[in-house]
Amino acid sequence: MKNLLFLPLAFLIISCYQTERHCKDFKTGSFYSEVSIEDVLYTSQFTRSNDVQVETYNGKSDSAHVRWINDCEVIFKTIHPKNMAEHKDIHLKILTTTDSSYTFEYSYVGETKKQKGVAYKIRD
Repeated sequence: MKNLLFLPLAFLIISCYQTERHCKDFKTGSFYSEVSIEDVLYTSQFTRSNDVQVETYNGKSDSAHVRWINDCEVIFKTIHPKNMAEHKDIHLKILTTTDSSYTFEYSYVGETKKQKGVAYKIRD
């Protein structure tokens, strides 16, 4: 009987807990990211200003316009797309933050399949 009284209280406490995110800390700066797709780890480095992000992956650089939807969600639009896939905008959402990193999910705008990764702020 005591367990039945404890159970609703536990659900109440757990449901009130929300992960605190400090997304503004990651709007600009230099970062490196790690994304695992089918057990393969992909890493890249990027620098983001208020309106442009320049990313380097496998020795190649790519630039995108940055448009923040809110403090934790951003849309990237490739500046000079080289193929049809690069014409698609990318939606990125910051899920959690720490003092030096953030976990994110991203997908092409309008698509439901999402990938997750972690970005780490590079200290100058």
